[in-house]
Amino acid sequence: MDSILQQITDWLKEMLVAGIMDNLTDTFASVNDQVGQIAADVGQTPASFMPAVFNMVRNLSENIIMPIAGIILTFIACYELIQLVISHNNLANFETWFIWKWIFKTVIAVELITHTFDFTMAVFDVAHHVVTNAGGIISGSTAVDTSALAAMQTTLEAMDIGPLLGIFLQSFIVQFLMYILSAIIFVIINGRMVEIYLMVSMAPIPFATFGNKEQSMMGQNYVRSLFAIGFQGFLIMVCVGIYAVLVQSVAFSSDIIGSLWKVMGYTILLAFTLFKTGAVAKSILHAH
Repeated sequence: MDSILQQITDWLKEMLVAGIMDNLTDTFASVNDQVGQIAADVGQTPASFMPAVFNMVRNLSENIIMPIAGIILTFIACYELIQLVISHNNLANFETWFIWKWIFKTVIAVELITHTFDFTMAVFDVAHHVVTNAGGIISGSTAVDTSALAAMQTTLEAMDIGPLLGIFLQSFIVQFLMYILSAIIFVIINGRMVEIYLMVSMAPIPFATFGNKEQSMMGQNYVRSLFAIGFQGFLIMVCVGIYAVLVQSVAFSSDIIGSLWKVMGYTILLAFTLFKTGAVAKSILHAH
């Protein structure tokens, strides 16, 4: 009778240990795959991330927004000329240099909206270079290695059924929460690229305001916003590097439950900091 009970106990322990290890493996794999994909996604330019969407946005900007920007530029150029005339006492003190100044500023403004996509993509090319170099320096791995998993399995096999059942239930809950966090990280990273496409689609309008000192604040703030969302990728890489250091500092063999919840806490922290990177970048570059 004792041998039968022992066999049943061993069978239940094997099932619980196998279930726990499956939950832990799937949990870490889902998060690690999502976090590992961050560097690849953030390092891409808008043209390479989704070429079809980029081409659609470019066509919309050039065919629909560009004519509106031309009208705005015409109005601003006329307004600037009137301001120059008024500033010289209604031509009572006429000097030809301000006419050349107006022509020069208008030509620059026309060139800006004509080559809007070249200038905007140059910003993201610079950001791509920074993010790529940052990825080479931030070389920490976010994955839990096989030796840690093997140590966890050895610890689990030495436990009784009661503690194993508790760990199994908690690992199932953590696995479900980790899937949610993975989805949140996916939304944050891909939402940044969608925001970039939205900003680029309207680029000709703020670029058309550079012809006038008073109205150019719109264009200046837009350029700062472009740099902010571009360098947000650098801040995201810093967050991933910090997360890698924190995950590798967890000792899984000594306290499995505590370590498991600690990893989930670090992942929540990662999602929160990724969400804040946009506001931090805009705050640093004074973009709003």
